[in-house]
Amino acid sequence: MHRSAPRLARILACATVPMVLVAGCSSGSDEKDDKNTGGSARPGSPSASPTVAAAKFSKLPDVCTALSGKTVDQLVPKAQNKKGKALPSADTNTSASCLWTGLDGFKYRSLTVSLKLFRSDPGLGSGDRRAGEYAAQQASRAATGKVTDPKTEKVAGIGDGATSVSSKEKKDGDEFRNQTVVTRTANVVITVQYDGAGYEKEKTPDAAALLKDAKSAAKEAVGAIAKGSQSGT
Repeated sequence: MHRSAPRLARILACATVPMVLVAGCSSGSDEKDDKNTGGSARPGSPSASPTVAAAKFSKLPDVCTALSGKTVDQLVPKAQNKKGKALPSADTNTSASCLWTGLDGFKYRSLTVSLKLFRSDPGLGSGDRRAGEYAAQQASRAATGKVTDPKTEKVAGIGDGATSVSSKEKKDGDEFRNQTVVTRTANVVITVQYDGAGYEKEKTPDAAALLKDAKSAAKEAVGAIAKGSQSGT
């Protein structure tokens, strides 16, 4: 069959090209439009932005009102400030802590409730997932440092997941019992730190009793989040 001169020249040219480039020398139609290639995306075309689930809570309640006055009286008898001392925070809508301390005779008690809110972010993940990661970090921190004999356990029935850490610590010759309960409710993490000691001839407080009270405080704080936080994204 007679071939036109331009077509013959193209075939001869392709015969000298390395094999990795031969695909570009098809003997088919030379001017096919890109739309006939099946509509595959071109390099550099924009892609849809990732989405994450909206966070349940958008702000925190007043942390020093997370526990009732009755609970404070029970856990910290003769507290120096029954309303608690709000600890410094750059943004109390996302991070806040309140401290109560008291000395009843020679019985010392210290209670701290900390709240941490995580917003959903396409680049970082959902608020719930970020809160879960932070809760795990908080529990791990409670079992490190100067404490001894740390015991970590999962706790059921408090928020969306809780962990307790029991430990001992010696300060200025006195034996302390430390109890930490970390729980997550949706995108908010609650950390309750409850410590006790007996000065002079007072007995060292019972660790199991302290832990029971710390769990009770954490559960009450979960309820305060539900009542006092506003819903949003």
